[in-house]
Amino acid sequence: GEWVICVIAHMRDMLCLTCATNDLLLAQCKRKWRLGVQGASRPLDPSKNRLLAALPPDEVERLLPTFQQISFSLGDVVYESSGHLDYVFFPTTAIISLLYTMENGSTAEMGLTGNDGVVGIALFMGGGTMPNRAVVQSAGDAIRMKAKVLQTEFASGGEFQRLLLRYTQALITQISQTAVCNRLHSVEQQLCRWLLLSHDRVATDELIMTQELIADMLGVRREGVTVAAGHLQDIDAISYVRGRIQILDRQKLEDTACECYRVVKDEFDRLLK
Repeated sequence: GEWVICVIAHMRDMLCLTCATNDLLLAQCKRKWRLGVQGASRPLDPSKNRLLAALPPDEVERLLPTFQQISFSLGDVVYESSGHLDYVFFPTTAIISLLYTMENGSTAEMGLTGNDGVVGIALFMGGGTMPNRAVVQSAGDAIRMKAKVLQTEFASGGEFQRLLLRYTQALITQISQTAVCNRLHSVEQQLCRWLLLSHDRVATDELIMTQELIADMLGVRREGVTVAAGHLQDIDAISYVRGRIQILDRQKLEDTACECYRVVKDEFDRLLK
């Protein structure tokens, strides 16, 4: 028979579902409600994304009708490996990790994108799909644009195209430096690099992240993250309690991190200033 799902939003953070017996449809329904209702409840502000903020005001005004604000929760999958991309996403407060999953199920982060860039570069670089998956590392908002609209804008040239290409170069630097860091530097140095890059992309000193998830991002054992995080707590660089990481002394993190963090940050600042 037909599945019937009745959705009634009684108040902002309440979702009432009745007649729902199919888990997949229920999950899809919740997802649509979160994107459509929660995202629309806050004003759309392109200036919160570094790429969109760099566009001339008249170009932002022209593109504004093509933007849609959405909300992501921790762990949401933005796209799967080799999956079809219908949108590109410009995070404003969310952070999205680009992860590669091996055949045996192990994962490692290739790069991350926050309010500094865009997720879905394959759509304007001509590839169409990506071999990695994109997963929300830190809950928050993003602005999305339909793929066809972006491709049309990119093909027309101009400032938008230039910014997207420069961001892609910066992302390539980040991905390359991540590979070097994961191969040559200690877990503690990798953790510091990752914390600093994440901290750069949020407007708070608190990160919501479990050690298990960090281990998956870095592609290391959880025990290694536990030891590294414990040492950073001992020197009062961070506080870590029940999945909440508080940045107490950023300078100590920078002093402990390897050169990889500064290489990535300097390149982003140079290309996207």
